[in-house]
Amino acid sequence: MKIAVLVKRFILSGGAERYAVEVTRRLKARGHEIHIYARSVDESALAGMQHIKVPNKHTYASVANSLSFAREAAQLLAGKQYDIIHSHERGYRQDVLTVHTFSYKSGLDRYSWIRRMDQKYLSPRSWIYLWLEKRQMTSPRLVAVSPLIREDIKNYYQRTKGVQVIPPGVDVDWFHPDRIAECRARNNAQPGTVSNDLTVLFVGSEFRRKGLDHLIPAIGDKMRLLIVGRGEHLEQYRKLAASCGASKRVEFVGHVDGDMRKYYALADVVVLPSLREAFGMSILEAMACGLPVVVSPAAGVAYLIEEGRTGFLAGEAGALHGALLRLQDGTLRKDMGRLARLVAEEYSWDRAAAAYDEVFSDVLNTRKAASKRTVAR
Repeated sequence: MKIAVLVKRFILSGGAERYAVEVTRRLKARGHEIHIYARSVDESALAGMQHIKVPNKHTYASVANSLSFAREAAQLLAGKQYDIIHSHERGYRQDVLTVHTFSYKSGLDRYSWIRRMDQKYLSPRSWIYLWLEKRQMTSPRLVAVSPLIREDIKNYYQRTKGVQVIPPGVDVDWFHPDRIAECRARNNAQPGTVSNDLTVLFVGSEFRRKGLDHLIPAIGDKMRLLIVGRGEHLEQYRKLAASCGASKRVEFVGHVDGDMRKYYALADVVVLPSLREAFGMSILEAMACGLPVVVSPAAGVAYLIEEGRTGFLAGEAGALHGALLRLQDGTLRKDMGRLARLVAEEYSWDRAAAAYDEVFSDVLNTRKAASKRTVAR
C-alpha cells in the first residue's frame, strides 16, 4: 500500500511519537511505501521513508498549533493519491486515526461545574479543541492505545463501531532479561553499588499526573527510589521526600537520553502510580526486562497486569507501600518477573504493525465494496 503518516514529530522520544515511529518503520519493513508528513523528523528513523515537511506555524499557543498542523497537512495532501492516510494527531483528513490520549471533553469533566461551563462555552481555545476532536472522532477507523481510551471514546462520543485497541509494543530483544543481567553485572562491578535495599524505579516527566506524590511517601526503610525524568516543581518533591524522612533514599536522576536499560538493571521493581494514563510504556519495557511492576488501576497498561502474578495494582500511598513490602521477597520478585516477561513477549512492535496491516486492509476492502455497490446502482 501507499501510506501517508501524519505526526507532528517523527522522533524516538515521547510515548506517542515513539509509537508512531516504531509502528511505521515496521510497516515499511512489511513492504509498504510510506510518506511521513511531519514538522520535524529524526533522520535515523526515516530508513527509506519520504519526509514531506509540514510548516510549523502559530507556535504561540498549543491549540492554534494543533489547528495549524491539521490544516497544513490537509493542504499538502490535497490532490495526492494514497491507499491509506494514517494520523497520530487531531485532524480531519485521515482514514485511520490512532488516539493516544484521553479526550479533551473528558478533561473538562474534571473541572468544577463553574469552570467547566466557562471552558465549554466562553473559551475560544476549548471551542477549537472540541471542534477538532469532534471531527477526528468521525474518522472511518479509530485505534485506541488501550481499553481505557476505547472506553473514553465510547463514553464521550458514543462511538463503538470501527474502534479497536492496538497497544504500544516493546522491543523484546532490546529489553531482554539477558541484556539486563549484563548491565547489572557491570553496575555491580563498580564500588559501592551493591545494596540489599529494594530499588524502586519511577519513569516519567509529569510528576503529579504520574502519581509521584503518592509514591514518595510509600518508600520505607530498606527501600530506595530512583526517579528518571524531568518533572515539574522539583523542589516541591525534594521537600516531600524530606518531610517523609526519605531524603537519603530518594534520588532524582533527571532526564535520560538514550539507553534506559542501565536504570532497569538498577531496579528491583518499576512503579507507575498514575492518576490518569493512556497507557504507560515504561511498564511494558520493565516487564520485557523480567521485572515485576506496580501500576495504578488508572493507567491503561493496567489491563496487562495479573494481580499477584505479574505485578500489583495500587495507586494510593498505603497500597503502594504494602505492595513494595511484599516485593522485598526476592523469590516473589523473580517469579513475578519471569511471568511478566512472558506477557511482554506477546506485545512486540511487530505484532502491533501486523494489527495495523489488518486494519488498513479492512479499510481498503470496505472502500472497494462501497464502490462496487455504487457502480451497481
